[in-house]
Amino acid sequence: MLNKNDVSLGLLIGAILPGVSLFVFGFLLKNQLVFLHKPGIPYFVAFAINLFIIRYFYGKGADKTGNGIAMISLLFMLAIFIFKLQSL
Repeated sequence: MLNKNDVSLGLLIGAILPGVSLFVFGFLLKNQLVFLHKPGIPYFVAFAINLFIIRYFYGKGADKTGNGIAMISLLFMLAIFIFKLQSL
């Protein structure tokens, strides 16, 4: 099903952290925390953690998995920029 070095595995791994941050900060907390006067901070943190995960997979030689994580991370940040930050 999923090879250890596969783009679809990278897409799955890369979508976990942004999905969790979107669920927690977008639906559960709804701007209840002090630092959320800047709405992009939690999503930027999830993106930064994904960058470390990308570096780990590239270091292991799993380039296709790293590419999948990079693709979904960049798409997530683009979507957050368009839908969340442009409405300010």
